[in-house]
Amino acid sequence: MPTAALHNLGCKVNSYETDVMQQMLVDAGYEIKDFTEAADIYIINTCTVTNMADRKSRQMLHKAKAKNPKAVVVAVGCYAQAAGEKLLEDKSVDIVVGNNRKKDIVRIIQEYNESHSASNTLIDINQTKEYEPLTLKKTSEHTRAYIKIQDGCNQFCSYCIIPFARGRVRSRQASDIQAEVTALARMGYQEIVFTGIHISSYGVDTGTETLLSLLKKIHETDGIERIRLGSLEPRIITEEFVKEAAQMTKLCPHFHLSMQSGCNETLQRMNRHYTSEEYYEKCELLRKYFRKPAITTDVIVGFPQETEEEFETTRAFVEKVNFFETHIFKYSKRQGTNAAKMEGQIPEEEKTRRSAILLQKNHQHKRSFLESFVGEIVQILIEEPMGKPGELAMMGHTREYMKAWVTGDLELANTIVKARVLEVTEDEMLKCEIID
Repeated sequence: MPTAALHNLGCKVNSYETDVMQQMLVDAGYEIKDFTEAADIYIINTCTVTNMADRKSRQMLHKAKAKNPKAVVVAVGCYAQAAGEKLLEDKSVDIVVGNNRKKDIVRIIQEYNESHSASNTLIDINQTKEYEPLTLKKTSEHTRAYIKIQDGCNQFCSYCIIPFARGRVRSRQASDIQAEVTALARMGYQEIVFTGIHISSYGVDTGTETLLSLLKKIHETDGIERIRLGSLEPRIITEEFVKEAAQMTKLCPHFHLSMQSGCNETLQRMNRHYTSEEYYEKCELLRKYFRKPAITTDVIVGFPQETEEEFETTRAFVEKVNFFETHIFKYSKRQGTNAAKMEGQIPEEEKTRRSAILLQKNHQHKRSFLESFVGEIVQILIEEPMGKPGELAMMGHTREYMKAWVTGDLELANTIVKARVLEVTEDEMLKCEIID
C-alpha cells in the first residue's frame, strides 16, 4: 500500500483543503502517515501571506525531501501558485500544484509516478471563474467543522498578495454547501464555521445568493446547533444584515471584523474601502442587536509611512472599540503589491515596539471581556479533556468563542452544556460549573 504524509501551512481554508486531499488519497488506497514518518509521497499545502510563510513553506519542502530522498515531494497551494516557476527549479520539489488543481491531486501523482512528469498543474488563477469542487466528508476536529463556501478576492488591498495567488471571487453552489453540512450533521458535528478567502463576497459572482441568504438556508439544517462566521468585511454589517442575523438562534455572537488600522489616512493607503467612523458604526450595530457580542479584529502595525500620530490614532481607536481580541501583525513587505513599492518603510524595531503596545492592550481588553461573564450562564460545546491538577476537566468554547472548562468525564465530549461562570483563570479561560 502506498503511503502519503501531508502538512498544512496557513489559514483555515488551507486546512479544509488539506483535509479533503487526505480524504481523496485514502479513497484512492493510500495509507496516511504522520509527517514526521517516512512516506512515499509528501504533500505540503503552502502559504504565501507573508515572507515568513514563504520561508516556512520552503523549509517544509526541503525537510520532506531530506527525510526520504526517494519520496515524491508535492508543493500545493498559494506559495506554489505564486512562485510556481521558481519551485520547479528547486531540486527538493518534484511536483508543483497550484490553486484550483487540488481536486486533481490523485491523478497528478499517478501521472508523475508513471512518466515522471505531470500536466496541467498550474493555471492562470486570475482568469478562471471555476469554483474548485472539494467536499469534506470528515474533518480532523471532532466537534467543529469548517465549511469552505467561496474562494478568491476582488479587494486588492495594497499590502496583500492573496488575490494574485487565489484569483477572483468564486462562490460555491448553496446546494453543495447544504449537502456537505447535512452529511457532517449526520456524523455528529454540532458546529460549523463558514470559511473562505473573502466570505463577505459570497454570491457576488453569481448574483443568485448572498451570505445572508446562505445563512438562512443552513440555519434550517437539523443536527447543527451552532453556525459561526469566519472573517467578515465591515461593509457587510448593515442594519438589515444584523437585524435578520440576530433572529437566527444558531448563529454564534462572535464576529471577526477585519480592520487593519484605526486611522483613515492609513486605511486609504491600504486601499481599504471604509473609514474608522464607518467601522465603529458597524460595531455599534452588532452591539445593538446582539447581547455582548464577541468582536475580534486584525491590526497591521508599521504599514509604510505610518507616523507616530497615525499609530496613536489606531491605538486610541482600539481602545474606543474595546474588542474581545485584537490580532496584531507587523507589516510584511510582499513583492508584487503596491505597498512594497511605497516609500517610508518602517524599521523592524519600530514595528516591534508598536506591536508590543497593542498586545498589552489586547491582554487588558480580553480579560475585561471575559470577566464581564463571571456569574452568568453560558453554553459550552465540550471538545476535549484538559489537564488540571487533581481533577478531570473538559474544555470547550462558548457561543462567543471564549475558552471554558468544567469538571466532568469524557462522556461530555461533543455535548453542549449549560454552565455558570465562576472565575477567569490566569491563562484567560473561564472556569465554570455545570448547572441542570
